[in-house]
Amino acid sequence: MSNATNDQKHIGPTDATSLTEFGHSVESKAQRDDAVTTGGSECERLNVYRLEPIAGRNDPQWDNSPYQGVVVVAARTSGDARIVAAERELDFMEIDAAPAEDVTTSHASAFRSEKLYTVVEIDHARLDLTRGVLEGEISVATIKPVQF
Repeated sequence: MSNATNDQKHIGPTDATSLTEFGHSVESKAQRDDAVTTGGSECERLNVYRLEPIAGRNDPQWDNSPYQGVVVVAARTSGDARIVAAERELDFMEIDAAPAEDVTTSHASAFRSEKLYTVVEIDHARLDLTRGVLEGEISVATIKPVQF
């Protein structure tokens, strides 16, 4: 329940609202700017990140996702670097399969796990790159069949 009050004597914001109008907030501006940069109409400043495995090859955590090795990506942030790498893996929606917990399998990627991969920034604010994988082989064999 809101504790906002408006005495109905004037038209305008109530006591519990800000003067920000719809579509003019910082978040809205960021979303518009992001849409412009992903649309390709402007150069986007990207950083270069190296995703390095930190768990040993025989670590049982690799049972859920295959070991991919070192991968270098161009991305906006370190979190975006994990997403860029995970997007290269096969998603269940691209084949005849169904996930157990969600509508996508991207959340299960090893690249999204801090226990399996660390992200290291190796270059900053480059204008000559396109968001994506720069080096490394990412296997699409990430979904294993359950039928034998």
